[in-house]
Amino acid sequence: MMGRRGFLALAAAAATLGLMVFATRSRSVPVPPPLTPPEGPLKVFHLGHSLVGPDMPHMLAQLAPKGHEYNSQLGSGTPLRAHWEPEEDILDFETANRAPAFRAAKEAIGSGDYGAVVLTEMVELRDAVKYFDAAKYLGKWADLARQGSAQTRLYLYETWHRLDDPEGWLERIGSDLETLWTGKLLAPDSRRNPGHPVYLIPGGQVLAAVARAAEAGEVPGLASRESLFARAADGGLDPIHINDLGAYVIALTHYAVLYQRSPAGLPHALARSDGSAAQAFSPEAAAKVQAIVWETVRALPRTGLAAAEGPA
Repeated sequence: MMGRRGFLALAAAAATLGLMVFATRSRSVPVPPPLTPPEGPLKVFHLGHSLVGPDMPHMLAQLAPKGHEYNSQLGSGTPLRAHWEPEEDILDFETANRAPAFRAAKEAIGSGDYGAVVLTEMVELRDAVKYFDAAKYLGKWADLARQGSAQTRLYLYETWHRLDDPEGWLERIGSDLETLWTGKLLAPDSRRNPGHPVYLIPGGQVLAAVARAAEAGEVPGLASRESLFARAADGGLDPIHINDLGAYVIALTHYAVLYQRSPAGLPHALARSDGSAAQAFSPEAAAKVQAIVWETVRALPRTGLAAAEGPA
């Protein structure tokens, strides 16, 4: 029979173990070390869905140094799990993936051919975490890239939820970065792979910053967050998909993070992936947007920009 002293010792050990477990579960997600700018143009693979789309990577290629190349595998509302598991359907696969951009994701990411691999997850992100094993499959794709090449830089592209989200669009972007994108999605892989981490491309944060500036009257010609989103043929607002102006903002964000450079002075009149002219900001508005992008990405250490160059 256990004596009082033994019971107290056991209780103390249990309490210590409980604190250790709590500390392990609640410790902060490691912040990855800063990166140096790539020495030349990158070859980039984009894995995701319609919030990547065909036009944004094409715009990025027009902003990037000569020689930048890209491929992609996309769908509509596609979770990372569906891209990984061959028996799962990818909605709109045939229409979303056309030559020359398309390359089968597993073969591409495992090849070691890419200087950067950019992954993103479906939204609603809470559903992706709860029902589609988002963190597990982020880890699988990241590990495949690591096996292909130890030099491949890995990124998670943070997106956004619907403009009509009942909790508020800006509010969700503000709260989800740490609780979901970092705390649920990045955390397991970051703790396992501190030497070859996944960095952040903060698309949602930048889009929100531009929307705030527009609604404060600080971006010439841009009145509201809705001005960054697409509209149907009947004029109805698409609450989740961005228009050309939104795609330009996100392409600038990818440029700033991938190349570790200020986007100041980059072209503002670009083409869509089909060759047609994209809707463009005025030169004054483009300069303001470029400044917002640089300020936002430099404020977030998970982008790796602590070692970034100064203004271009």
